[in-house]
Amino acid sequence: MSEPTPAPQTPAPETPGPETAERPHTGHGFGRVLVAVYGLLALAATGRSILQITEYFDRAPVPFLLSALAALIYLVATIGLARGDRASVRLATVALTVELVGVLAVGAWSVRQPAAFPEKTVWSHFGAGYGYVPLVLPLVGLWWIRRTARASAASDAEVARSAD
Repeated sequence: MSEPTPAPQTPAPETPGPETAERPHTGHGFGRVLVAVYGLLALAATGRSILQITEYFDRAPVPFLLSALAALIYLVATIGLARGDRASVRLATVALTVELVGVLAVGAWSVRQPAAFPEKTVWSHFGAGYGYVPLVLPLVGLWWIRRTARASAASDAEVARSAD
């Protein structure tokens, strides 16, 4: 008679240590809320700009094209924040910076020359039509990116210390 073959052993599940713990990510925790708000704003701005461009383009072409640009920037920011990898976060940082500059520039322009903005857009009057969310959101987004970058650097430092 032959000896019975032992059943294959499954390795014990590893407890996550610093090497296997998930790094801080822009799309986790509060970042999920931020991604959801950006996604919602991207949908709203896209819908509004499509309607404005297809139905009322002759009334205010430049402001309506700026709304379409805002929608595109919101989409890029949403994807970049949700993905959270290094390249995506860089892209999101650029998108949020362009958004902030755009809101400030278009907001100031629409206040100084209201005739140039006969119809409301996403960024006109500093995003008043959207409850000033377009003005506040890039600041919150840039803060979150900076916060997760610091936490990620601290996590990397902890992994390096534990490897020594």
